[in-house]
Amino acid sequence: MKHKKRNAMLLLVIVLLLSTLISACGGKNGNSGEGNGTDGANDGTVKLKMLLLGAKPADYDEVFGEVNKLLKKKINTTVDVEFLDWSDWSQKYPLRFAAKDDFDLVYTANWAFYSNQALNGGFYELTDELLKSYAPMTWKAMPKLSWDQAKIKGKLHMVPNNNQEIMDKVLLIREDLRKKYNLEPVTSPETFAAYAKTISKNEKGMSGFAAAAGGGYKWNELDNVLLEQYNEWKLVDPNIPFAYKLDDATGKVFNVYDTPEFKKLLIYYKDLADNGGWSKNVVNSKNDVWQEMKAGKAASYKRNLGSVGFDLAEARRTLPDADMAIADLTPNQKKTASISTQNGMAVHATTKHVERSLMVIDLLQNDKQIHDLTMYGITGKHYEPVGDDKFKPGASQANFTGFSYWGWNSALNRTDASYPQEATNMEADWKKKIYHYPLETFVFDDQKVKNEMASIGNVMLRYGVPLEYGLVPDLEKGQAELIKQLKVAGIDKVQAELQSQIDAFLAGK
Repeated sequence: MKHKKRNAMLLLVIVLLLSTLISACGGKNGNSGEGNGTDGANDGTVKLKMLLLGAKPADYDEVFGEVNKLLKKKINTTVDVEFLDWSDWSQKYPLRFAAKDDFDLVYTANWAFYSNQALNGGFYELTDELLKSYAPMTWKAMPKLSWDQAKIKGKLHMVPNNNQEIMDKVLLIREDLRKKYNLEPVTSPETFAAYAKTISKNEKGMSGFAAAAGGGYKWNELDNVLLEQYNEWKLVDPNIPFAYKLDDATGKVFNVYDTPEFKKLLIYYKDLADNGGWSKNVVNSKNDVWQEMKAGKAASYKRNLGSVGFDLAEARRTLPDADMAIADLTPNQKKTASISTQNGMAVHATTKHVERSLMVIDLLQNDKQIHDLTMYGITGKHYEPVGDDKFKPGASQANFTGFSYWGWNSALNRTDASYPQEATNMEADWKKKIYHYPLETFVFDDQKVKNEMASIGNVMLRYGVPLEYGLVPDLEKGQAELIKQLKVAGIDKVQAELQSQIDAFLAGK
């Protein structure tokens, strides 16, 4: 009798264990082989966390509520976005990786720590097999060149955007004020200086140029135009002061701060600063430069052509009394196109949901309904579709914009129906001048000089930024001190390592 009871008990235990195993397997199958990992969701929904750059849009909850309905229906997944504000994203971004914080998806770019985190193990390596299986639409649509451009040391750590843009920057100016003071068209550094100084002198409460240096950027905001584009140079990395000439087949790097061109530009900047070219509080300013323009507090700002075109379209809709125009200060210089890593999305190395993260990226880039929602908001409120590839901004457009949705730029992007014709014409002209230079896809591996890189960055912020914004009375002394402090920080060691890698890269080609 005891044996029968013992056998019955064993049978009951086995049945319970089998039931538990079957339940667990069912939960796993509902999660595409990624384990339970549902963050407490009773229905098996996978909840992902995504980091994006920019301020959280006012209507984020409403828009992403709709996005999550679609994601849940299509792949049983939802996403929760955390936004790293533009004012301090460059400080917070690496800290999130260093702390091994819990997130799954993250915006990245060649200007936003892509190579750094890829080399430091912050991103999950994406193989062809993973992409073919879990991002099949992206795999099919993305040109092979774009995948190749995104590889670092032969390995891929991001899904790049699928929408090439030209890198050169332009200015947006107040054309009405230029005409008011009978100034020459703004087409060069000289005509811009005359414009900026005249406006700041005669228009009360308005600076000549909107600059916000408080976000950790280590250069004067005009350097993209007046240092790189004007001289046809290319900065290796914005965190170190090394550049090379675009057409130099040998790839010789040099310290930008120790050049005649930089010394001459310091005089130009000091003249602008002394004549109200920008706010005296520029080093600490975290203001949005476009908001400064719209509020009539600044007469110009600098951005890429696409962004300026969209802002100009907005100005013509909402600011009829302020006639604005695009100004290219380097119209005759070579133009450079972005490589695919200009924008993209990566998967955090510590995520438990690699496959599901890729499925989300695949839909963001290639699902028309989800792409439209995340890029433009809700139809009838934030925008109105015009055909398949254009849109008109809605009354609440300002409540869903300003963050890094460019991470999933693709062929599905719409163009503002009111996008200025002059911007379209300028872009078409630029495309004829695109120059592909020998080091276009070079990526610097800073593993051997990480400490020196950090020290150099601190020196650039402490000594370089105030000098470039004309806040140091004695330019010659200030430049000498900057170069001296860089020597102490180990700039020679970094330059030697950088040149060695460039030489090897060119030899390999």
